[in-house]
Amino acid sequence: MNAQTIRRPSAAKARGKPAKKAAPRPAPSPWPEGTGKLARFAFLTLVLVMALVAVVALDLPGKLLRATGAATGQAGFAVGGYQIVGLKNMDRREVDAVVTDELRRASEEAPLGSDKPAQALVDLDRIRDTLLQFGWVKDARVSRRLPDTLVVDLVERTPAAVWQQRGRLSLIDAEGVVLDQVRLDRLPDLPLLIGPQANRQAVLLKRLMDGVPTLKPQLASATWIGGRRWDLSFATGEIVSLPEGEAVAAKALGRFAKMDRSVGLLGRDMIRFDLRVPGKMIVRVPPGAQPPPVGTTPEATN
Repeated sequence: MNAQTIRRPSAAKARGKPAKKAAPRPAPSPWPEGTGKLARFAFLTLVLVMALVAVVALDLPGKLLRATGAATGQAGFAVGGYQIVGLKNMDRREVDAVVTDELRRASEEAPLGSDKPAQALVDLDRIRDTLLQFGWVKDARVSRRLPDTLVVDLVERTPAAVWQQRGRLSLIDAEGVVLDQVRLDRLPDLPLLIGPQANRQAVLLKRLMDGVPTLKPQLASATWIGGRRWDLSFATGEIVSLPEGEAVAAKALGRFAKMDRSVGLLGRDMIRFDLRVPGKMIVRVPPGAQPPPVGTTPEATN
C-alpha cells in the first residue's frame, strides 16, 4: 500500500449507528408545474360555479321539493276543498278563479293517478299576491287547515264615494282606491267625486268634511277643479267654492259651517257661495231673490 491509508469504519462502529434513511419523495402534484396558488383557487372556484349552475339548470332542489310535496299528498294531505271568509261585496267568482287556477297548477305536479293536489304543492303566497291585485281586497291571508282544506280570509275595503270621470262611474274607498265599476241604475247613496284625479284627493276631502260634521251628511258631490281646489255641491242645491290649499280651505269651510248653523245658509235657494277671497263670502243669488242677511256681498242677480 502507499503512504495514504484508506480507513474504513470498524464493524462495531457500523453496528452502533444505523444508517440514515433517505427522505421519501413527494407524490407527484396533479397541477401542472409552475401553477400558482391563485390560479388553483380560480380554477376550483370555476368548477364550483359550474356545478351550481348545473344544479340550478336541472332544477334539482325544485324537483326534490315537488317530490316531497307529492309524497305528502299520497299520505292523505291533499286539498279536497277551500273556504272563503270575509267576502261581502267582491264577486265570489273572481276569488274562485284565483284559487282554482292555483289548485290546477299544483295538481299538474301531483303523482299520476291522483285527482287532488297535495297541500304542500299549493303556493299560498301566489294566491294571496293575486288576490291583492283586486281593488276590493285590502288584505288577504291564505292558510292550510289539515288534512284537506284551504282557508282564504279576506279583508275588504269599505266604499266611501263614487268617482266620475269621462262618463265612467267607479266605486272608491276613503283612500281613493278604485274598487269596482258602478252602473248608473245601481248608483249607491254615496258622495260623488267628479274630475280627473279626483279620487286621489279623496283623503283630503275626507279631512275637510270631517272638520264640519254638520255639513258632511248634506254633501252630494265634490268637483276637483283644475287639479287645485274643490267645488262642493250640497243636497239642497247650492255650490260652495273653496280656495286652494288644505289649511285655507279648511278655515273657510269651518267659517261657512258656523254661519250656516247661525242663520241657515243652505236651503235658501242660493246658487253659489264663493269663499275664494280671503275673509269674504260672495253669494250668487237667482233672479229676484235676496241674499241671506249675514253681511255678504252678492256677486250677481242672475
